[in-house]
Amino acid sequence: MNSQTPHGTAPGTGTGIGSATGIGTGEEPRPGGQLEGPRALLLDAGIPIASYYLFTGVFGMSTLAALAWSGALPAARSVWSLVRERRFNAVATLMTATNIIGLLLSLMAGDERLMMAKDSAVSSTFGLAVLVSALIGRPLMAPMLKPWITKGNAAKGAAWERLTAESAAFRRVQRRHSAVWGAALLAECVARVIGAFTLPVDVMVWLGTVMLIVAIVLAILVSGVLGIDKMEKVVAAEVAAQAEAEAAAATPAPAVSAAPAGTAAR
Repeated sequence: MNSQTPHGTAPGTGTGIGSATGIGTGEEPRPGGQLEGPRALLLDAGIPIASYYLFTGVFGMSTLAALAWSGALPAARSVWSLVRERRFNAVATLMTATNIIGLLLSLMAGDERLMMAKDSAVSSTFGLAVLVSALIGRPLMAPMLKPWITKGNAAKGAAWERLTAESAAFRRVQRRHSAVWGAALLAECVARVIGAFTLPVDVMVWLGTVMLIVAIVLAILVSGVLGIDKMEKVVAAEVAAQAEAEAAAATPAPAVSAAPAGTAAR
């Protein structure tokens, strides 16, 4: 596609950028590319979190051992990304940092209330990182969210990249989505710490899990209204505008009469 062809009227749109794949360029999407986002999220966050609870709940490992083993995969992927791919893997690095903090807190033994409070280290570290990323204009949740918005569709993926590069309004929605998640997880952390030192221990044993579930559900609902719904609509509008522009570019121009000026058409 000619890069000078305008996009339609979708807000904040412009010409395609280099990271857009397979839209009007004749390029085929990279094999397995549509699965890279969900696969990376699973490897960097899903498996480490699930394995931690598996090690502690099923295999009876200590918190220290479970954190060490569950943190091996994201730590390895962080190093691999820096050394071999020359890029910074934010999610894997964040999970590694979270595990390190958990390991350090696990060494502080003795007070059972302190041990309950340390369970908020995961959500607080992740929440703080997400909130800061939104404030500095590099929302950490955006790369995680992209696969769910684009659903592996090449046209939607290209639209996401164009909007991220060219639309300030779209980037604001991305930051808002991350800010909601960061604020929810930090609020859960504060509530858990307060509960750990003010409520009976047997109450906090189950209430801490309830707090985390409530925080996640609220984050999903609020970010869905303030972020996901808006991004889905804007991406869909951009895809439609791009398709319209491509169709217009492919339409042959009408023939121009070669008759000299001032002569009557016969």
